[in-house]
Amino acid sequence: MSSVLIARALPATAASRTLVASSTAAYISHQTGAPSHRHYATAKKAPTSLPGAMTFTDALAVLKAKEVSKPNHLVEVHIQTNPKVEKHSQPIRTSVLLQKPIKQDSVILVFAEGKQADEARAAGAQIVGGTELVKEIEEGKHKFDKCISTPGLYPSVTKLARILGPRGLMPTTKKGTVTDDVATVIRAQTAAFDVRGDKNGVVHTIIGKVNWDQADIEGNYQIIMDQMKVLAQERFVKKEWIKNVYISSTQGPGIPLINNP
Repeated sequence: MSSVLIARALPATAASRTLVASSTAAYISHQTGAPSHRHYATAKKAPTSLPGAMTFTDALAVLKAKEVSKPNHLVEVHIQTNPKVEKHSQPIRTSVLLQKPIKQDSVILVFAEGKQADEARAAGAQIVGGTELVKEIEEGKHKFDKCISTPGLYPSVTKLARILGPRGLMPTTKKGTVTDDVATVIRAQTAAFDVRGDKNGVVHTIIGKVNWDQADIEGNYQIIMDQMKVLAQERFVKKEWIKNVYISSTQGPGIPLINNP
């Protein structure tokens, strides 16, 4: 997460200056590995939360107050994981069904032929084709966010495992993306919200808008955090995987949250 998130100014009050200063110090300390000046004496003791950390409810209230004149600004969550504790570290990529949906434009590629290809296009797939797509993907001709295959074409799709696997796009029976019922899966994929991490293992994702009800924003946040727990189990993580979680808005500060799971 950029330090700009933490350094954004709250209204000029003593309390807000203290919050931003302490949060910024904590962020710098975390990135450099050195203790912040205020907490040097207790640096050897691992804190349960970062200085300036708030509960989700309080942090959201601060952001809503900061963005009161910008009701359509976004509320985001930034989850810093620790890839070093994973046995097989790969970029984080998953999907969830949110309590209140967030519109997300996704390009869906489907390996299908004949009637199933027609059904895929009718259901909203933008790229549909047969074995010719394999070579086109190898040549980098297509950019897409989701990939589905019929069982009949799957043997050809396995040639793309080295390309699609690391990107989390390889169709599998387990994920339900190798199927004869392509139309149903496409509709489900369209409703799902993608959650992705960067190369450093940090997930940056939207959880709502400033003018949404608090219950909807908090519900979306909890769904994403629950999915992060599922990912930890799938990645065989035995140590602490989620290091820190921040919440921010378009122009508000980055606020660390306490009691992270």
